[in-house]
Amino acid sequence: MSPASDNAAASLDDVLVGEAVLGVYRQMFAALARDSGAVVDDPELVDVAETLLAAFADAGEDGLSREQMRYVCRRYPAEVFENRLRVLKGLGAVREVFPKPNQLRYRASFTSVVGLMFVRRMMLDGGQSEMHRLLALEQLNVADPRMTPEQARDGADGLARAFRLWSVELVTLTNGTIEELREQAPKLWGTEEILVRAERLHGAILRRWPQLDRTCTDLRAAIYAYGDASRRAAARLSDSAGTTRNLTLLPPETWRTFTRTASREDLAAVLEGFVFDAAAPWHEPSAVVTAVEDGPRATPPRPAPPRPSVPDPGLSGDTGSDTAATERLRDLAEQILRGRDAVAVEDVLARDWAAARRTLADLSSLHLHPDLPYRLVWSDGLAVRPEGAPTWVTPGRLERTDR
Repeated sequence: MSPASDNAAASLDDVLVGEAVLGVYRQMFAALARDSGAVVDDPELVDVAETLLAAFADAGEDGLSREQMRYVCRRYPAEVFENRLRVLKGLGAVREVFPKPNQLRYRASFTSVVGLMFVRRMMLDGGQSEMHRLLALEQLNVADPRMTPEQARDGADGLARAFRLWSVELVTLTNGTIEELREQAPKLWGTEEILVRAERLHGAILRRWPQLDRTCTDLRAAIYAYGDASRRAAARLSDSAGTTRNLTLLPPETWRTFTRTASREDLAAVLEGFVFDAAAPWHEPSAVVTAVEDGPRATPPRPAPPRPSVPDPGLSGDTGSDTAATERLRDLAEQILRGRDAVAVEDVLARDWAAARRTLADLSSLHLHPDLPYRLVWSDGLAVRPEGAPTWVTPGRLERTDR
């Protein structure tokens, strides 16, 4: 055979191998294809494919006819079903039971079912479980005495490529918005375990095949890059959660975006059901400025005077009681009670806030004075009267104690 014919045979083999690889890819992702060259953009199309594959699994070796497939997918429109069946047949996910004309029964490809299961797992954790499975499989392959250095090099190169791409994605997420990082948080789960497994695999390859030191160096650099990127992403994610470490709470960026874009009704709906303290009394801005300017200024602390050399006799026996103040409080109590043994505090308070404040201060003085036979008794309830003054009232009574 001439060299030209050898090259032609080798090229033909390469074409056959490439077609076999493409055939497997087509069957794996047929459920996600809108047509032979595009991915679906409607989740309902994936549901049709999953419903058909589940029906084929229940049908057994006899397969399904077109009428049976249509009955299984009867809740979907006819044009949607026909389009999906055409795509699945074109990509090899659904085939005739026997390749002959006028074939009426079909069977499903096992590869398509496995591909759909793989996609479902990828949706759950973004590829974490697949990386664990890949590392475990490569560890078993390295321990297999039949494995060659070329196969080990291919496996290490594939893992290094995966770790580099993973690192780039994590760095992009870390430098992006916190909302996107939170959505991709499952990609940060189990990072330490993956690093331990990857380093263990790296050591096993290098011990068995020392000639693969350059390949192992690339793999180790990719593992370290993934570890650094995952730690930075986890640190930013932890900082965004605050002291509560609760990732279900919305980050501050989301609240700021909401306040800028929400309508007045949406903002009011957020605060619905919250109870706030009563508003403070209104003061004119000029009065506040005047009060600040006239307020006392802080003075530096003055040194304490020298202590006398004579002994300290202690406190005087004269407490400096003010008889006039005591009698004023007594007269006030008698005016409020008017011969009664008790009176409600809310009936005593005037509508003017300043007068009510002074009256309440006097009642407190009556209660605390040790020489006056009066006391205040408060209940545990709180009455809310939007139209009254004061608006919030805790029921209380002023009582005599000498009867």
